[in-house]
Amino acid sequence: MTRDLDQAFAALADPTRRAILTMLLEDDMAVTDVAEPFEMSLAAISKHLTVLTNAGLISQEKRGRVKWCKLEPDALRAASVWMQGFGQFEPVNLDAFERFLESELPEEST
Repeated sequence: MTRDLDQAFAALADPTRRAILTMLLEDDMAVTDVAEPFEMSLAAISKHLTVLTNAGLISQEKRGRVKWCKLEPDALRAASVWMQGFGQFEPVNLDAFERFLESELPEEST
């Protein structure tokens, strides 16, 4: 369990990965769609996706020629249970988590 927690918290430490998780709260996305709003190479986004996948926060599936990313809804359960042990944290609520991620991300220019 310690390794899983380490991976989850390490994955969440990066703002790009948190932004990706926020995007995936809406729906599954193709890797190319995930990469679009970021000013980095597809290879760099793929590395972020690998970290998220290895942490169990997302899954990736190939459908035809397109690789899709999906948020794993129970992925933060272990982290939530661990934090509850301190008596200061409520169980992870994905709606609240989405609001938190949105507040941590800079506003996009329109």
